[in-house]
Formats: sequence, C-alpha cells, structure tokens
Amino acid sequence: MPMHTPPHPGAFIREVYLEPFGLTGRQLAAKLGVSASTLSRILKGNSSISSEMALRLSKALGRSPESWLAMQNQYDLWQARKSVDLDAVQKVELRVA
Repeated sequence: MPMHTPPHPGAFIREVYLEPFGLTGRQLAAKLGVSASTLSRILKGNSSISSEMALRLSKALGRSPESWLAMQNQYDLWQARKSVDLDAVQKVELRVA
C-alpha cells in the first residue's frame, strides 16, 4: 500500500494554523521572535525546521519540539527516497572477529 506524501512542516503550519485562524505569516513570525522572511522560507517549503525553530513552534503553537522535527525528518526522508540512487550501495557483511 503506497504511503501518502508527508507534508512539509511549512505547508502543515499554513493549513492547520494560519488559514483556519486567519493568521498571517508576519503575525506568526512576530510571535515566534523571528523575521518574516525566515518564516516565509519555511512556509514556502524552501527551508527546513531547525531544532531552534522546533522549540519556538512548540511554545507558540503547541505540539512537542520532537513532533516538529519528526515531521521535517519524514518529509526529508520521503524526498530522499524519490531521488537517491542506491544501486551502487553494497551491504556490509559484519562478522565478530
């Protein structure tokens, strides 16, 4: 069964927090204590959630910092699976000496 594409955290923030509650990126950026351009890059999917941003998002929006980082990790892994060629990678046989 194919898995759905995990959302980028920025898309999640837009769809779950900004749009339903009529918040703007500038308003959220001010609450997070970051520049509007920094948050804009995340909202557009051009930047990843850092550990620092995960802490800020956790305090401002709820959810644990770990959940924000897990969402970013799931998105990154999904993207990597689509583009990384593993044909040349060989399994290492590990034996106890």
